[in-house]
Order: sequence, then C-alpha cells, then structure tokens
Amino acid sequence: MATYSMGDLKKGLKIELNGIPYKIVEYQHVKPGKGAAFVRVKIKSYLNGKVIDKTFHAGDKCESPDLEDKVMQYLYNDGEMLHFMDTVSYEQIALSEEQVGDAKQWLIDGMNVDILFHNGEAIGVEAPNTVELKIVDTPPNFKGDSQGGKKPATLESGAVVQVPFHVLEGDVIKVDTTKGEYLEKVK
Repeated sequence: MATYSMGDLKKGLKIELNGIPYKIVEYQHVKPGKGAAFVRVKIKSYLNGKVIDKTFHAGDKCESPDLEDKVMQYLYNDGEMLHFMDTVSYEQIALSEEQVGDAKQWLIDGMNVDILFHNGEAIGVEAPNTVELKIVDTPPNFKGDSQGGKKPATLESGAVVQVPFHVLEGDVIKVDTTKGEYLEKVK
C-alpha cells in the first residue's frame, strides 16, 4: 500500500484512516503567519457517506485504501436484499438497501453498475451517470400545457422525475442520475 504525506494530498484522492476508506472532497493548504504550514481537508466516508473535517500537519501520514471497482449486473430485489452478478466470474452477491444507497432508485433488472469493494467487501453501488428508462405513469396533457412547465413522471425503476408536458406515458427518457433530472426523450 502506498503512504501519503501532507504534500501528497489533493482533491479527489482516496485515503484510508483507521481502516475506513475516504475520498478528499475539499482541500485547503494553510500557511499561517507563525508556525508550520498544514492542510485542512473535508473527507467523505465510503462506508456511510458522512463528511468530516481533518487537519494534516507535516509528518502526518495516511495509507491508500485497498479499493477495487467491479462492473456487476443487477439481477433482482427480493424485498430485503438486492442481488448482483459479476459479469466475468458469474459470482453473485447480495447487498442491503443501505449499502446500495441512492443508486437503488435507478436500477432495473439486467442493468450494469459499478460496485466498489474495500478489502474484498462490497461497500457501495454507483449507477451509470445517465440511464434510459421508460415512463410508466404520468398525468395526461391538457390544452395550454405547452408553456415550458413540468409534470411528475414515475419511471420503470420506481424513481419520480419532473418532465416536460410533451413527454407521455410509455416514452423512454434519458435521466441524469447524479442530479435526478430529465435530460431528453429517447427517439
């Protein structure tokens, strides 16, 4: 494992402290008038998503975490666990809804997702940045509804997004999963 010192830290770097993997989301190098320089960072835990503040001084060290991304296929939800299959080895794993997190609302059977492993244990699921999903329920259009307004639409995955009035039930749309927003209607 690589070891990082204060000078190696930067935004986006993945580090491990006390056995927990983190990602640096904010970075600030501070040079006070008196005393030695230090680095103040905000780090986000891969295990629970909490963001904490941490200060690193000269001589402080941290490890690089043993993280691995695997592309896996979402199979089904049995009510308690969500099941995924490794597309290479066909090995299956089951994750709780808490482990899957926000990605759950975008999953449909057969979809490929990135699963993050830490020391061989699955710790998180990341849906693709954009997905194409079918609208299963949305209110009908009425005369005069064309003035750039929006209406709610329930997608086949169960997620609800705001769509323009011209989009109808049965249409397939592209959605940005990071913001939960409608992008375009798929032809």
